[in-house]
Amino acid sequence: MMAPLALWAVVSALALPPVPAAHAGPGEAQGEARREMRAGNVRSLREIETHVLPMMAGAQYLGPEYDPLAMAYRLKFVKDGRVVFVDVDARSGEILRQRR
Repeated sequence: MMAPLALWAVVSALALPPVPAAHAGPGEAQGEARREMRAGNVRSLREIETHVLPMMAGAQYLGPEYDPLAMAYRLKFVKDGRVVFVDVDARSGEILRQRR
């Protein structure tokens, strides 16, 4: 017989809606970014980083994320103990916003 907690976990997992493909995970987003870059629709991450990293002097670069729906990169930094996000349009390379 299943313990009540284990039974609750199984029932809860079955009740969750399936994860949409666009939000499947970082590996899927990375693959989408590569496909879009090969098709000439977006700039490479290296090109984006070459533009943004010098602007963030004194910050530690933690890495990027790609949002295939928005066609945007989010670069994550830590500066003065605060997390800073820089959102960049993947098509133009234009900085869309910077948030702390």
